[in-house]
Amino acid sequence: MPMSKPSSRSALYRLIEAGQLAHKALLVPLLEKGLEPGDDAVLFVLGRSGTTETDLAEELGLPIDHLASRLERLAGRDLITRQAVGSQLQPGIALTERGLRIRNNLADHWAQLEEALLGELKPKHRKRFAETLGRFVELLRL
Repeated sequence: MPMSKPSSRSALYRLIEAGQLAHKALLVPLLEKGLEPGDDAVLFVLGRSGTTETDLAEELGLPIDHLASRLERLAGRDLITRQAVGSQLQPGIALTERGLRIRNNLADHWAQLEEALLGELKPKHRKRFAETLGRFVELLRL
């Protein structure tokens, strides 16, 4: 039996197309603010609380030396600051007020895209959809 050719109506094709377009849409506010891809991940992690560089690198899955130049650039743009963090007041990094505003703007943009994707689904179906995508991603990582 010959393999059928992928159809532009297939769910996988549409998932790929949606992913590519969503990725582009998420880059727009980054580029408008003079940020680079990946800067948003740093801002999102720091938006929860300040942290040490080592812990940030670990959470992002990056070698600390790769993170250092990014942090210097973000500090130079007044998005992050070096300060004591945690109960032990270890040397660390946190968002500045400007960094928090930009992080919140990026999070709002993300939420708008998420709502466009899932807005018609009931909460139970949203959760099931997210779980299904998670399993699919894990399957592809094997």
